[in-house]
Amino acid sequence: MGRLGESASGGAKVIWLQREAPPKPAYGMPCNGCGVCCAVAPCPVALVFLHQRRGTCQALFWDDGSQHYRCGMVQHPEQHLRWLPGWAITITRRLVLRWIAADTACNASNEIEEGVTYE
Repeated sequence: MGRLGESASGGAKVIWLQREAPPKPAYGMPCNGCGVCCAVAPCPVALVFLHQRRGTCQALFWDDGSQHYRCGMVQHPEQHLRWLPGWAITITRRLVLRWIAADTACNASNEIEEGVTYE
């Protein structure tokens, strides 16, 4: 499903999300795993560790079981940081959760036009 969002530069941008993804909550409301923030632009964690400057975050993935988007840097950091030793996986997850303020409040101020579908 395509959703039309506003990019950081102010222009319209089409982002592709699962049809089953929950709708984006209002800014400041609890995070619901909609994936909009990560689909619009990479977060600072992606900038620093994945060297990604634009586009949908390469660590963003769809979790079929929970029907939500998840951060791969939280769920499976070793898949994105191949150099990460096994003993550092748990602490990396905790740090990334803190750095991205996961599951706290929606920090994406993007306006979303729901229901734009391209098949």
